[in-house]
Amino acid sequence: MPANLPPLYFEAQKRFQRAPTPWEKIEALEEMLAAMPHHKGTDHLRAELNGRMARLLEEAEKKSTTGRKGPGYYIKKEGAGQVALVGAPNVGKSQLVATLTNASLEIGDYPFTTKIATPAMMTFENIQIQLVDLPAINDRNAQPWLHSVIRNADLMLIMVDLTQDPVKQLEMTTQELLKLRIGIAGLDKGETVEAIYPKKTIIIGNKCDLDPSGIAFGILRGMYSSLLPVLAVSATKMIGLFDLGKAIFQTLDIVRVFTKIPGQKAEITRPFVLKKGSTVADVALAVHKDIGATLKYAELWGSGRFQGQRVKRDYILQDGDVVELHT
Repeated sequence: MPANLPPLYFEAQKRFQRAPTPWEKIEALEEMLAAMPHHKGTDHLRAELNGRMARLLEEAEKKSTTGRKGPGYYIKKEGAGQVALVGAPNVGKSQLVATLTNASLEIGDYPFTTKIATPAMMTFENIQIQLVDLPAINDRNAQPWLHSVIRNADLMLIMVDLTQDPVKQLEMTTQELLKLRIGIAGLDKGETVEAIYPKKTIIIGNKCDLDPSGIAFGILRGMYSSLLPVLAVSATKMIGLFDLGKAIFQTLDIVRVFTKIPGQKAEITRPFVLKKGSTVADVALAVHKDIGATLKYAELWGSGRFQGQRVKRDYILQDGDVVELHT
């Protein structure tokens, strides 16, 4: 399938080729990725650009103490996905990350407590998902580097405080994101900002324990739930956290696949995490490149018509499938 790249991509490519510094090259790469259509024909190019981006980010981060971007610009991805928490001051982002991960974070009832990007690992069932606590979206000291952390993430959680006009907070947050040329996938209001980088997003209404009538959350959900996942949680009272973990897993569009050796039980504690739509050949390659190259077929337990069904290399796997690879 041809890539069919738009003019915006080639304009950004020219800026990348002329860029004298790693930071400027990174910004051009971000625009190239944002302009690139999402289909099979661009998968290889997207992977190549993401690899180049990672190398430039690591190079740029080493120079961050003297560069213009400052600390916290690049957070290396770990686990099954990276999730950036975004919102206004004092909506409870740090408290939520601390509750979900047991990380020790600075939590205060004064604005702009969080100064740097801080990653921590959340356990969801049998996988680890990386959460990144971020400064407030309108923190001007953080904005020179904040956009790249959010763009690099796989998913964005926008958090609002249900006790403080959540709709107004959400609108402020989306406007600040637009200044960073970041859009919300599925929430298209006709903005004309050039080359917006769309991010998968979940909206979180925090402090639901202080909204006992549910009126504030009901208004928020009524306005946005037809477009995006909208959940109510309480980071301090630990309400709604399992549903949040489930929503994060589902929105990441990933599947967990288990493998087994012939004659032995499946390894069910350490799944391979793949993008939804991945095939038997993809999991074989994840196990080892040689197995991926020599794979003939697999036997499948889970989504097949019967247990132990023989399937081909191009069989699309479902969450929880168990495969026995045969070379």
